[in-house]
Amino acid sequence: MKLRICLAGLLLAGFVGDGLAQRPKPGTNAASTARTLTIVTEPNAIVWLDEIRRGSTDAGGTLAKVTVSPGPHTLRVRANGFKESSMPVTAAQRGEIKPRLIKTNDQAELAFQQAETARETARDEEARQQAADLYRRTLALRPAFPAAHVGLARVLLDLNDTNGALAEIEAARRDRAVYPEASAVEGRIYREAGQTDEAAGAFNRAIRESHGSQPEAHVGIGRVYEDKGQYELAAREFQIAIDQLSDTEPIIYQMLGAACEKSGSNKEAIVAYENYLRLAPNGSLAPAVRSILEQLKSPAPN
Repeated sequence: MKLRICLAGLLLAGFVGDGLAQRPKPGTNAASTARTLTIVTEPNAIVWLDEIRRGSTDAGGTLAKVTVSPGPHTLRVRANGFKESSMPVTAAQRGEIKPRLIKTNDQAELAFQQAETARETARDEEARQQAADLYRRTLALRPAFPAAHVGLARVLLDLNDTNGALAEIEAARRDRAVYPEASAVEGRIYREAGQTDEAAGAFNRAIRESHGSQPEAHVGIGRVYEDKGQYELAAREFQIAIDQLSDTEPIIYQMLGAACEKSGSNKEAIVAYENYLRLAPNGSLAPAVRSILEQLKSPAPN
């Protein structure tokens, strides 16, 4: 039990009210109509599909086996030193898609790329402050840069500057009124501050703005349900996020396993924990997850 409590504590920093919206059941797309894409572009490029981050290309510039649902989609690609590119993906496209990126000398864009890299690799307060300074440099070069405001909000949240983070979300919305990611980050800020009603409202707005496809907000709503002890509802939200991310974020399987375990659904918890290990066998939580699995699979004492 002590092990499980410690593991739960590690996730509190991740990323309420009775007005939480009901969600559609996950898995409504027929498997027979799903298709896979292979993105071929610059090395180490970040790939989004419908504003959901789906991974990064390898050293050869390839991201394979990107599963997509039926219908048209929007592909967005960013690589350091290049202008960000967006393109439509038609309902009929399959196989390789080759977005062409163009080198850029735009100083605001280059500073933003540096800031994003610094934020994602920061492991201590000094590194996070450096990332914040890069975002501020970006905004000095281009004040109307909503994504930079949201990135700075994320860093300030990590630095426990709640008011500063909320101010950056407000600034982002001045230039982009409908912004699902900004709403999801706002929900995280409110939840960290203990303002659960406001967190629920922001997460639900993110889901509405994205027409239902916003995994960060679904994870946030799941964490809110966890805070309320409503573990079955939390598990439902985590499963929706997993479906939307197409198996790319193992940590959500850990969250799903913990929620199922707390609701008494041990068989479902075992499946979720095993999926975490399938995707992250050497992950930071893997030893603890293996120990929990051993406990769950052990015969009950007489």
